[in-house]
Amino acid sequence: MKTINTLACALAALAVGTITLAVSHAADPQRIDLTQWTPPDIATVKDDDLGKLVKYGHALTTETHKHLGPEAADPAKRYAGNNLACQSCHLNAGTQPYSMPWTGVHAVFPQYRAREDAISTIEERVNGCMERSMNGKALPLESTEMKAFVAYMKWLSTGIPVGAKIEGAGTRPIKEPARAANPERGKQVYAEVCAACHGEDGQGVRKGQVGDGEGYQFPPLWGPDSYNDGAGMYRQLTASAFVHSNMPLGTTHEAPTVSDEDAYDVIAFVNSQPRPHKANLDKDFPNRLRKPVDMPFPPFADGFPAEQHKYGPYDPIRAKLKELQRATQ
Repeated sequence: MKTINTLACALAALAVGTITLAVSHAADPQRIDLTQWTPPDIATVKDDDLGKLVKYGHALTTETHKHLGPEAADPAKRYAGNNLACQSCHLNAGTQPYSMPWTGVHAVFPQYRAREDAISTIEERVNGCMERSMNGKALPLESTEMKAFVAYMKWLSTGIPVGAKIEGAGTRPIKEPARAANPERGKQVYAEVCAACHGEDGQGVRKGQVGDGEGYQFPPLWGPDSYNDGAGMYRQLTASAFVHSNMPLGTTHEAPTVSDEDAYDVIAFVNSQPRPHKANLDKDFPNRLRKPVDMPFPPFADGFPAEQHKYGPYDPIRAKLKELQRATQ
């Protein structure tokens, strides 16, 4: 399942594409298909100053709990509020297509973000994940950790031109049922498909013991050590798409295991369970007409209740938003 987790939260001439991909680049250098892309190998990174920073960024991505979590050895580095890892959602160290990969991310920032209704930097995006998916606090912009995250993302983006259209980024939308999601049905799906890894109580499976900073083999999907309700994984359609393409662990978008409807319902169940609360969610998406239909916290421009924004159905909301947008043109 963002593994589910919730975050949120985010995000050198060493990488080469396959021969087939190189040919396609020559024809259309602005189109990158991550499903055909060969990610760079961290083992090839040099041990110079830049290489050390890239490798630290990789370690922060795969073992966030160890370096930045509430059990980190250095109390001054405890920026994350839970013991998840970035790759709990950004699978395979941020390289797996349709699991919100970081490959190519550096090439598309700065970018407009509707959540802030402003142009955001990649550093701001990282801190969004820190505060939401990791239920923690922002990294200082000049910290070694922030520089390491950005260096790692830039290294992953080697060979991807600025402004490229990237296929396999984000998540792959499900075939959305034309009904509200059903948490009770999702509870049954969870018991049949998800509980074997994440536990019947949704609290995951530790690698070691509480306090040792070793994190989870399978992360918790709700409760105090999971993502908060401001994370992207708390949104019904985002998390359903992630589950459909990536869960159980080892699944890929090419051969989904969980059906669209099962993913839709199981997320409704997971996100109906208790988890940390993110303050000031009413400040998100200040342009209400650009607020995602599955963002479940008011205020809304469309007149639909929070319950429908959380569980759907979503087509009536989309239709109303389009009507309101046309009226403002």
